[in-house]
Amino acid sequence: MSNRLTFIKKCYNLAYVMRVNQPIGFFLLLWPTLWGLWLSKQGIPDTTILVIFIIGVICMRSAGCIINDYVDYKVDSCITRTKGRPLTTGQLSKKGALIALVVLLIIAFILILYLNVITIFLSLIALILSVVYPYLKRYTYFPQVVLGILFSWPILMTFTAIDKSIDSIMLWLLFLMNFLWVIVYDTQYAMLDREDDKEIGIRSLAVFLGNMDTLVIGILQFFIVFILGIIGYLERFFIEFYIFSLCGVIMLFIWQQMLIRTREKKNYFRAFLSNNYVGMLIFLGIFISFY
Repeated sequence: MSNRLTFIKKCYNLAYVMRVNQPIGFFLLLWPTLWGLWLSKQGIPDTTILVIFIIGVICMRSAGCIINDYVDYKVDSCITRTKGRPLTTGQLSKKGALIALVVLLIIAFILILYLNVITIFLSLIALILSVVYPYLKRYTYFPQVVLGILFSWPILMTFTAIDKSIDSIMLWLLFLMNFLWVIVYDTQYAMLDREDDKEIGIRSLAVFLGNMDTLVIGILQFFIVFILGIIGYLERFFIEFYIFSLCGVIMLFIWQQMLIRTREKKNYFRAFLSNNYVGMLIFLGIFISFY
């Protein structure tokens, strides 16, 4: 019985490190991937490619979380929100985390082999960015910028996987819009730990901006909405796109501004979580417009 309980605890701690209990991260990476797949294909993508990207998102998001916790296990012990993470408390060994990481990377690598050479090459760059990202907050106030590139990379990969040119205006509009969106929601997330980060010398855009954070986030949100409108115009999307996607995103951004201006941690987190609906509404508008 004790061995069984030990095994269950290890599985639970591993799932915790992979953020299985916090699926918001998977969705924030999945939605832009689906935008890219639908817009690059101009409709429903091939089932094989769709499955490869969905499983790939799950594997790489989990792998990224393991890398992050492995690199930050000492830093996490100094932050209220993260001091209970399994690698920090010792409930999960670093060796166990590395084994899980290798398994996830092998699965992702096998999947990517079904795609073309360019997409495989881009996936290797994504892996490098995933390894570099956790170290950045020790040296720069702008780790959110690199995360914006990393979380927008699947959009680039969706276009190359469908053999579309990387010169596509739509590709770079999507990339830029998602890049700005990632900066917005990750800054909201960083606002949760701002005081702890200041004490231990960890840097983030939230620390850098200080009381200017809501203004800068608002400016970025404006440009996101602007680019989304351009995408709808260029694709000649139906009115449903503007109702569900454009208007829906505007309302969510206004609500987020109301939340973060309260300067309460619980509202920073609520604003961050609501970004799942931002991604979902954009995809819903795109999905409907191709029928």
